[in-house]
Amino acid sequence: MQLQNTPGRSILSRAALLQPFSRTNLSMTPDPTQKPTVFMKISLLLRHRRQMVPVFVVGLLSLLGAAWYTGSTSAQDAKKTGGADAAQAVPVIAVPARSGPFKIYQDALGTVTPLNATVVRSRVEGYLVSIAFEEGTMVKTGQILAQIDSQPFEVQNTLAQMQLNRAQALLETARATLERYRTLLAQNSISRQQVDTQESLVRQYEATAQAEQAAFENAQRQLAYTRISAPISGRVGLRQASPGNVVHPSDANGITSITQLQPIGVVFPIQEDALPRVLQRMRGGKTITVDVYDRSGKEKLGQGRLRAVDNQIDPSTGTIKLKAEFKNSESTLFPNQFVNVKMLIDTRPKAIQVPTAAIQHGVSGTFVYVVKADQTVAVTPVKIGPAQGDTTVIEDGISAGAMIVVEGADRLRDGAPVEQIKRDSTAAPAIPDKSNP
Repeated sequence: MQLQNTPGRSILSRAALLQPFSRTNLSMTPDPTQKPTVFMKISLLLRHRRQMVPVFVVGLLSLLGAAWYTGSTSAQDAKKTGGADAAQAVPVIAVPARSGPFKIYQDALGTVTPLNATVVRSRVEGYLVSIAFEEGTMVKTGQILAQIDSQPFEVQNTLAQMQLNRAQALLETARATLERYRTLLAQNSISRQQVDTQESLVRQYEATAQAEQAAFENAQRQLAYTRISAPISGRVGLRQASPGNVVHPSDANGITSITQLQPIGVVFPIQEDALPRVLQRMRGGKTITVDVYDRSGKEKLGQGRLRAVDNQIDPSTGTIKLKAEFKNSESTLFPNQFVNVKMLIDTRPKAIQVPTAAIQHGVSGTFVYVVKADQTVAVTPVKIGPAQGDTTVIEDGISAGAMIVVEGADRLRDGAPVEQIKRDSTAAPAIPDKSNP
């Protein structure tokens, strides 16, 4: 049966569709003389697809097998390479743990503070006549620094002297009269009332004489205050008044200032947790040494001793202030100078010490790598103590002389072989690169 084509659709009868399934047409071999139908074309296409499925499955399985074989071979090669690298010695730098005295310092930031400092002021009001000091020079206690016009005070002193002389003369006269009255009273020549009156007059003149004596001494003191002298020894500052000015005791800046430089103090705070150890040493009568360094912490400026501890802790910072005293014979310390403080608070005579770089931290705690006699390393747990700079004290775990790895520990594990090299070696062995076996 042939297909009948129409412009809009193809018409295929039910009989034509069922005809290829008849027994006479079970053979799918096309007849060359017969024109192929649509059903025959579809049947041929389905048969070709069924033949292609096994080929596709076989190819896919082949690719999976090749990939598995390649991965297994690469894993075995990597395992062999890793084993070869693991067996290779790791270059490290190791130093022996040493035993010796270890000094524990308390570090702090301090400010140089003079033990004594004063503003030189006039104690009397007057006309400043002269200045007798050079700015920035050292002066001694009692040295004359300035002179105030003394003429008004000399007049007051003379007047006070005259008043005192008059009071003393009256007192002497009254005393002489009292003696005569007492003699007459003994002879019953005068009454007792006259004697009592004279005795009262003598006591009055005595009080007057004492008052005039005090006024005279005060005038002398005022006259002496016209010469302004240094109350302490130290470095004198810039002058704040010039000759010709009228100075007053209430002047805020005074005439100048003096700061004591020898000896001098340094005030610095420490944490409250460190205070008990400091107080214990002070109660034991031990001298606590304090060293001061410059701002960079490299140049030592002086060495002194702890002098005093403040009487209360600052609750806002949890610190307490301490003061140390320095001779400052070379004038290396200057008031309000910023310094770095290192205070010796304890000394351990026999402490196991290792470089701080050798301390490793793990999940189980701190440990070090110890190089054994067979040139392998062992992970050794340690208990660390105080540290100063690049050195740390080991409380427990190793003994003196043990070789401790300080460089190259990042590539180590327990039992790994190592090769010790020296710090000063000019041709240290190169660290192998595992990426290029």
